[in-house]
Amino acid sequence: MSDIAIRPAERLLDAADTLFVQQGIRAVGIDAVLRSAGVARASLYQTYGSKDGLVAAYLRRCDERDRAAYEAARADVGDPAEEILLVFDLAAANAPRHNFRGCLYLNVATEFPDHEHPVYAVIEAHRAWLASVWRSALERVGVSDPEGTLAELTVIYDGGLAGSKVARSTGPIESARKLARRCLRD
Repeated sequence: MSDIAIRPAERLLDAADTLFVQQGIRAVGIDAVLRSAGVARASLYQTYGSKDGLVAAYLRRCDERDRAAYEAARADVGDPAEEILLVFDLAAANAPRHNFRGCLYLNVATEFPDHEHPVYAVIEAHRAWLASVWRSALERVGVSDPEGTLAELTVIYDGGLAGSKVARSTGPIESARKLARRCLRD
């Protein structure tokens, strides 16, 4: 399908996906997004209302993609401990493709520190989803303190992604996975 046949809304999201991953959201001006998408400014404002609206739509799209990728991969996993560790595996697989930019949601939280900003609701929804996935698996694993273990896993995961960003390697995510596995044994 040619770019012209793709709706302007999708072209804007595709352009945002490429540019935001490469450079960060705040660093990318709306003119660069419009130029990359090949759409008029009016298309942005009619569809998303503003750059902030585009950013929120972009994050929702990323969240939907992340959830779908997890569910597809989870279909092949029968062990709840492996379901937890699968998140680390997916992060390690994606890190090189995303040029070791770290966690999208943590990056956005840094770029948009105002908890009242519309993008923050998407960040919170993604993190709540991940917590619910892990909580369910932790209960099936039978850990003695699911909430405490969930908190530990979250810190380990966030740290692995941040370390990967600095090291420009999947090594920190792989180390985080090993630590997460130890948490599940305690």
